[in-house]
Amino acid sequence: MKKILSSLLLAGLLFMPANAQFLKKLGNAISEQVQTSTQEKQQSSTQSQPKTQQQAAPQQQSQSSAAATRTANPNNGKVYYVSKNGAARGADGLSPATAKKDVQAVLNTIKENKEDGAIVRISEGNFLGYTNQGYIEISNFITIEGGWNADFTERDPLKYITRIQPGEEQRGTNGSKALIHTTRDLDDVMAKKPKGTLIIDGIMLDMGLENFYKPAKPEDERFGCPSAAFETGRMEDAIPPQIEHSGFHSDGWIAGNVIIRNCLIANCTQFGIQFGSRCGEVEICNNVFVSNRYAGCRVSGGDKNGEASHINFHHNTIAFSWCRDKYMEDMGYGFEFMTLISADVHHNLFVGNNYAAVARTHALSGPDAPIEAKRITNLYDNYYFLNAADLQLPSKGGGKWTNVKCTDIEEMVDEKTLPKAENNLELPAGDAVINAFDKDYLEAFANLKVIAQSQNFNPNSASNMFRQATGQNMQGSEVRRVSMYGNRYNFDKALKLFGAKANYGAQRP
Repeated sequence: MKKILSSLLLAGLLFMPANAQFLKKLGNAISEQVQTSTQEKQQSSTQSQPKTQQQAAPQQQSQSSAAATRTANPNNGKVYYVSKNGAARGADGLSPATAKKDVQAVLNTIKENKEDGAIVRISEGNFLGYTNQGYIEISNFITIEGGWNADFTERDPLKYITRIQPGEEQRGTNGSKALIHTTRDLDDVMAKKPKGTLIIDGIMLDMGLENFYKPAKPEDERFGCPSAAFETGRMEDAIPPQIEHSGFHSDGWIAGNVIIRNCLIANCTQFGIQFGSRCGEVEICNNVFVSNRYAGCRVSGGDKNGEASHINFHHNTIAFSWCRDKYMEDMGYGFEFMTLISADVHHNLFVGNNYAAVARTHALSGPDAPIEAKRITNLYDNYYFLNAADLQLPSKGGGKWTNVKCTDIEEMVDEKTLPKAENNLELPAGDAVINAFDKDYLEAFANLKVIAQSQNFNPNSASNMFRQATGQNMQGSEVRRVSMYGNRYNFDKALKLFGAKANYGAQRP
């Protein structure tokens, strides 16, 4: 690994934003971390449950938004059961013995009966919604709870895996729907306080079997397949709209509390999680985000005064968030601070994000500056490794972004931007958590480079002279080949990231 790194640095081939910062991190850490001993790995994997907001940050209340003091109420309504061994018709789903087979059938019943507060328990298996279209649609404030065994006597989301994992046969049947999709029924433009609580717990979301990838042929550089260990080549340049969607998404704003926990969100062609909060407390915790495009998590606020929503994003592992395309010039974030919503981001593990681990690039200005001033965004107690940038900010002197190394955040970022900003740390050299990641994927990402780039533009060609004479834009072509981009991350290997580092990132549920 050191030999590969040394050759790469000398050749200047690594193609990533913020190269200087990235290479410094890489040189200090990657070779030692990949070789960590089994003993260290076992010590790092000591299990502990994620701390609550108050336990994890006892000083937070004085510096966080008022919304942070709100907690979402758990649902306690009618309980439904869904199992692969359940009945297609006739069963009411109200007991393990009368479990339904189709999740969407239960969700439709809940919608028809207006049963906000209901709880849906789902056993292990791959659940693809109505007629296996590849997604489920939620219209009520309910709890969806995966990870149950077949007879609903034991729950362990990592042993009894409940997944939504569409394949090639779902291409075109799930349209632009997210794997978990919520409707406009959860919104209310007049809502001043949360109307209910939506909880997604222990559901594993993966688009990796549905996406379009280049063939896994490392001998052909056009395919962006680093080695024979990879399941796929790079993601295709053109992604059909019918399979370009997120892991979790809402049609409209959500006028209520949202909790998403103990989930895997992998290989999404758009965001891992993206929705808007009209009002309420959003808690996203104990999840693994891996190899998603655009960003791992983006939650926007919908209250015009910017005071009704708060997000607590903690104990998540966010790895390999990919830029919008193979030119790698925009997007590719782990977490984005969005406008009109306050946020606390803490105890997360950010690894290998293609543009930046965290972005605070969205801000209101001009007449909306007083509203922007109400937003409180805190970033503290997180670990970072191998990100193109750790924190990205707007530049006050030009059009480029400003990238800040994690260990410089508290010193260099003003208190108005990040009131609470301590303990943003680089993973120490030799930290055993690195062994939980797919070694081949991590090493290939560390050596990501442009293999070939060429342009073909001739203003004097017959076609361009004709186009110019008829008032059309002239045309040319550009070819860029990269060693990898958005390649599928193995589902089973992604599950190993739960509990990889005690107290940071996703813990074992």
